[in-house]
Amino acid sequence: MIRTGLAAVSAALLAMNRQLEAREVLQTIVHSARELLDAEYAALGVPDDRGGFAQFVVAGVSEQQWKAIGPLPRQHGVLAAMLDDATPQRLADVRHDPRFEGWPEAHPELVDFLGMPVADGDEILGALFLANKRTAHPGGGCGFTQEDEDLLRLLAEHAALALTNARLYERARELTIAEERARIAHDLHDAVAQKLFSLRLTAQAATALVDRDPPRAKEELRQIATLAADAADELRAAVVELRPAGLEDDGLVATLRTQTQVLDRAHTAAVSFETAGVRALPATQEAALYRVAQEALHNALRHSGAARVRVALGRDGRGVILRVTDDGRGFDPTAVRRAGRHLGLVSMRDRAGSVGGHLTVRSAPGQGTEITMEVPGE
Repeated sequence: MIRTGLAAVSAALLAMNRQLEAREVLQTIVHSARELLDAEYAALGVPDDRGGFAQFVVAGVSEQQWKAIGPLPRQHGVLAAMLDDATPQRLADVRHDPRFEGWPEAHPELVDFLGMPVADGDEILGALFLANKRTAHPGGGCGFTQEDEDLLRLLAEHAALALTNARLYERARELTIAEERARIAHDLHDAVAQKLFSLRLTAQAATALVDRDPPRAKEELRQIATLAADAADELRAAVVELRPAGLEDDGLVATLRTQTQVLDRAHTAAVSFETAGVRALPATQEAALYRVAQEALHNALRHSGAARVRVALGRDGRGVILRVTDDGRGFDPTAVRRAGRHLGLVSMRDRAGSVGGHLTVRSAPGQGTEITMEVPGE
């Protein structure tokens, strides 16, 4: 029995720390606590700064019943006590507590109650509580015991760590998104602004030549059409990159497939994608693989003059491999480094290294380029 209990606790703690999204962490905490302590109901509220809850996750209540209950609860009664002074609350009948202020009509009837603050040092991150113990304890009768309280305290301590890590991850991701948007905006300015400047100069030249040299003016007008098409391609590619990646909803494989299909339509080069044997990966790995693929595609379509660009995602004995290959003009990686032009290679290597992966660049003048990223996996 003890071994079974320890295994359950271990599984719950691992599940908490495996999640990276704050909402998923909250849901895992609530479901783990309800299951471990065999309670009918469980909930976790994250307070806001206006006397209410920014988030409130429940277990044991149907979606229909939750909608009937109404707006999120305010911080009052026993909930407020846990948030104000970080004090655990174990009650035989919450309805008889002097702080009890009732609940909405559709709210389930709670009797025995066990509440525990979730705190990171002096900062209270939330309030975790259980209600209606479903099994009798060895001493006879139902209700939560001191042992239950100790176990919930342990869960709350680990919940605080998991929630703090999830918040740090989300902030880091927001910073990464902001940096990516700034980079794309910079590229957009550099590429399209140059094309528009050339368009203006060429149009001025054509105007000056219309009466004096009509054949040359006609040639300048052809050049204007070419520059306008190039500017449209640059703008279209930048807008594609500014769109949300959709990794959270669709996953890496579907997102890469969509991205390559859009780029194939937007560019004269043929862009293809193939995959085999790749299932869902950890969120950090998917994000890194996607960003490396984006950068490699960007380089191939803007700089290589390739007629074909191929993206392949697969598995081998060591993990997952991403390859972006083009048949363009290629380059000398050593010469690029000496000249201080990195073509995003430093960024790609950093991304690969951040998830325990490795990036390889194979290229030579006139022989195309192959970018390979390997990440460890099962």
